[in-house]
Amino acid sequence: MEITQQNEDKRGTFKATENGAEAGHITYTWAGADKFIIDHTDVDPAFKGKNVGKQLVLKAVEYARENKLKIMPLCPFAKSVFDRNAELQDVLF
Repeated sequence: MEITQQNEDKRGTFKATENGAEAGHITYTWAGADKFIIDHTDVDPAFKGKNVGKQLVLKAVEYARENKLKIMPLCPFAKSVFDRNAELQDVLF
């Protein structure tokens, strides 16, 4: 599974692909220079059970840590990942 990021001035995406097919993606919106809001997570049903959504959230956390950013998980799925994993709390806004 490969996860790539596309970052623009106001929005961005983390996209997971496997064998050329999009497995899922997360969209986010910038909320200032030092934080972003995860507003949507979508996983293709064909990839159910492969933890695609969680891998996407973890990639967003990795990006936040590397760039000293904070995340606000408004997306219910992303919020559930943060709620179940205490080790991710350091990047919460």
